[in-house]
Amino acid sequence: MEKVTSDNINKIRPGHGRGDSRADAMTYSLPAREIPCDASYDVIVIGGGPSGCTAAAAAAREGAKTLLIEATGALGGMGTGALVPAWCPVSDQEQIIYRSLALEVFEASKASSPHVPADQVDWVPINPEALKRIYDDLVTRHGADVLFHTMLAMVDRDGGGRVNTIVTSSKAGLTAFSARVFVDCTGDADLAAWAGATFHKGDGKGGKLMPATHCFMLSNVDDSAYRLGPQLHGNNSRSPMYAVVQSGKYPLIPDTHCCQNSIGPGTVGFNAGHLWGVDNTDPRSVSRALMEGRKMAAQFRDALAEFQPAAFGNAFLAATGALMGIRETRRIAGTYELTLDDYMARRSFPDEICRNSYFLDVHWAKEEAGADPEKVKKWEEGAAYYGKGESHGIPYRCLTPQGLINVLVAGRSISCSQIVQGSIRTMPTCLAMGEAAGLAAALALPGADVHAVDVAELRSRLKAYGAFLPPA
Repeated sequence: MEKVTSDNINKIRPGHGRGDSRADAMTYSLPAREIPCDASYDVIVIGGGPSGCTAAAAAAREGAKTLLIEATGALGGMGTGALVPAWCPVSDQEQIIYRSLALEVFEASKASSPHVPADQVDWVPINPEALKRIYDDLVTRHGADVLFHTMLAMVDRDGGGRVNTIVTSSKAGLTAFSARVFVDCTGDADLAAWAGATFHKGDGKGGKLMPATHCFMLSNVDDSAYRLGPQLHGNNSRSPMYAVVQSGKYPLIPDTHCCQNSIGPGTVGFNAGHLWGVDNTDPRSVSRALMEGRKMAAQFRDALAEFQPAAFGNAFLAATGALMGIRETRRIAGTYELTLDDYMARRSFPDEICRNSYFLDVHWAKEEAGADPEKVKKWEEGAAYYGKGESHGIPYRCLTPQGLINVLVAGRSISCSQIVQGSIRTMPTCLAMGEAAGLAAALALPGADVHAVDVAELRSRLKAYGAFLPPA
């Protein structure tokens, strides 16, 4: 390995490479020292969630030497570490529109759940342990390397907008990596933000992020009683969750939000309850929420045992997510911003790299939901849904950050308005975006400029691999 000195690190502008700076934080200048630097990779992908896995697989599939860096001990992000219990719909109610690598992952995941009907393609339960192995196989089969328990720590960018080197932190200490192209799949746009890219967060006025949810699993559930009992979803007026909340006996359960799926024999996965004021770019905020979420999950178990005893009387809390279920943080300012008008018009684009048909799944900030409940109710009653066969395109330009030459962003932090982010943030869409970003990174290698990629060739190659890209 080559060596780099921490002199470069000291030149990083305030706030870059350390997350969002706090006004009361002191600064510390690192002493100059040498750090080992691995310069052997063409493409480096940061973040091993759905978009990161398909990005790494797609880049390596093209022959690019590719490294995938993941902060936890497993790939998959929300579907594995966070225990999100089901896939959002993969169809537009007429046909599957998330195809190629996305469909490969989805079908392998579905095959691990033999209790799922063969024709079911929407809200298919997730077996998280099986999905971990599916992602491992996907990435390694195409030839990408993976580093677990390795976190992005710093980013070194030159004055022209090119990221030259990143620094990671792991049990090996600090290690630098250089590459020609980087793909930011962190979900929080960490690499892009720390490299100086402009980004937006929340409503653009300093807050109002969508709430988080700490998912969990209950086991020893009576399957028959669960299937035949009252529907727990909060949209069902007969849901026992209304009685739970109204009883006041379980104060940590804040609302009737209760999505759940049978993920295996006697085991139900829950995406339930909301945690407000959680910012995934603030470790203190997430640490507090994880502890609160674990206690909330325990209260869900007790509440369901009391209010739906036939199904949950003997259930026990088997697991809570190692990751918090985060819905939004940063969104980059890209070459193009996908807007609500684009969504409502079902707009197509000449440079679109995938389609999306998911509804505008907005989880309201606490102050918004409390201040105008009728507005929330009206929205949720259908203003944000597509009809059969309807979808919109996601342009390649939403993946290219302004001001950065050799960085792509894929996943929930692409360039879009906050309300549209409520739709494009789901796992099927992230899988499709990730594959496009990885292929684009490989195509960009000759000049290491992601803005110069031949989009016609990118689209042609994606379609050849099976992506759903109808004529624009």
